[in-house]
Amino acid sequence: MKKIALSAFAALLLFSCQNNDQAESTTPEASAITHRTCASQDVLEAQLKADPTLAIRMNEIEAFTQNKILSGKLVNGKIQIPVVVNVLYRTAAENISDAQIQTQIDVLNKDFNATNSDYGNVPALFATVKANVGISFVLDQIIRKSTTKTSWGTNDAMKKSASGGLNPTSPTTKLNLWACKIGGGILGYAQFPGGSNATDGVVIDSQYFGLSGSASAPYNLGRTGTHEVGHWMSLRHIWGDSNCGTDFINDTPVHNTANYGVPAYPHYSTCTGAPVEMTMNYMDYTDDAGMYMFTVDQKNKMATIFLTGGPRASFGI
Repeated sequence: MKKIALSAFAALLLFSCQNNDQAESTTPEASAITHRTCASQDVLEAQLKADPTLAIRMNEIEAFTQNKILSGKLVNGKIQIPVVVNVLYRTAAENISDAQIQTQIDVLNKDFNATNSDYGNVPALFATVKANVGISFVLDQIIRKSTTKTSWGTNDAMKKSASGGLNPTSPTTKLNLWACKIGGGILGYAQFPGGSNATDGVVIDSQYFGLSGSASAPYNLGRTGTHEVGHWMSLRHIWGDSNCGTDFINDTPVHNTANYGVPAYPHYSTCTGAPVEMTMNYMDYTDDAGMYMFTVDQKNKMATIFLTGGPRASFGI
């Protein structure tokens, strides 16, 4: 397992020296999506270029979370997050039903509270670090808007009424999800803590939103939502977006790179120490059926953002 001691200097380098060797690729729209693609890191890189002060804010957030984790000052009570779902649709299929939307909320509640049916599949090697995050979600509002757009891309246009999208509703106290056609082979993306309130939230392609049916397999079990909400709560990809990179989490093994499909266990890394990779972690790139756990340190990092002084403290405890 990784052992990380972040100094203030290292924290300041975290985002200014980001290695983008493993930038999330886009799959040609004409072909079926064969690999999970989340654009959160690409969107972050674009935001960092557009706003140099974002790196400072995110470095401060990382230092804050690491210090709180080390001090043991974490959230003791339950956190319940109200969710606003913004549906942008051109076709009937994109205008997903209330029932399908509720399935995504249900999946989030199961995955973040370790009541998912596959939680018991966590291998014995990782049994001591698997975690019940203890954060719940409640559907607050569904907002729908018809559009002529065939795809929205990853430039946050769907989050802006001026671009034909829907502005976020009360983003400092509610998690906004956008369900729309993203395009470019992207399943979804999230904004990390520290970004603008005007674009805060998670975007999920409507075809992969909740329990979306066999037509969108192997991404039809709602785990795109779980993965992206993990980003929204400050988690990085488990391979650190670079070869043998770091996700700044102590209890996740070092991964060579992203894993796809449902890898056979055990899958060994060729990084230092040749650890068994935690391919079933929600922050890898495996199929929905292949991911089913968070770790204790991931739980702790997510909890710190809701503490007083944290970037999502306005959500309350």
